[in-house]
Amino acid sequence: MIDHERDLASLREATERLLHDAASWDNASVAQPSRLPGWTRGHVLAHLARNADALVNVFEGRPMYASAEARDADIERDAPRPLDVQLADVRATDERFRAATAAPGDWDRTVELRNGVTDSASRIPFRRWVEVALHHVDLGCGYELEDLPEEFVGREIDFLAERFAGHPDVPSTALRADDGRTWTTGGGAEGGPVDVSGPAAELLGWLAGRRDGSALKTGGGPLPQLPPL
Repeated sequence: MIDHERDLASLREATERLLHDAASWDNASVAQPSRLPGWTRGHVLAHLARNADALVNVFEGRPMYASAEARDADIERDAPRPLDVQLADVRATDERFRAATAAPGDWDRTVELRNGVTDSASRIPFRRWVEVALHHVDLGCGYELEDLPEEFVGREIDFLAERFAGHPDVPSTALRADDGRTWTTGGGAEGGPVDVSGPAAELLGWLAGRRDGSALKTGGGPLPQLPPL
């Protein structure tokens, strides 16, 4: 059962944690490369701000982005801004997102995201939490996958395992975290079943495209090559 109110509280904590860490930087730090290829830290912060505005659009029944090109252009436009402007934008857009979620509405309704993807309105706070938490790691400022809350890690593995379930390029794959939690994914490609095990943070890093999976153990075949998200 999705608890959107609890997810909103967790999102608030994650946002404040990111803003606190980034507040110690200077303008030169914003221009440094992030862990995402081709993006500076400024790109990541700009994306987080524009994503919040896009999710406001989702809640209010408008297209998430005007177009993929407009989304990319907005990020490129905003990436070079000074630190204080970046942080003020992330905070202001977070407040706009919170205001949108506080408006009366049916949390069970279906909303449309990018590329025709649909989801329950009740899942949007968690999706935003994912954006903030994983991109905090992408900033390369000392916050790592291992620092993410255990609940978050398990739920995001749930989501990604579901996303790759039946994918035509991924063989049947069984995932097992060192703490005993298990998942299954893939199944659309020949081969397998492949057993993949290791720390939950490493499983998440591999599924989310943040780590190469070299710290994971495999059996029954090589580590599957996952398609990009």
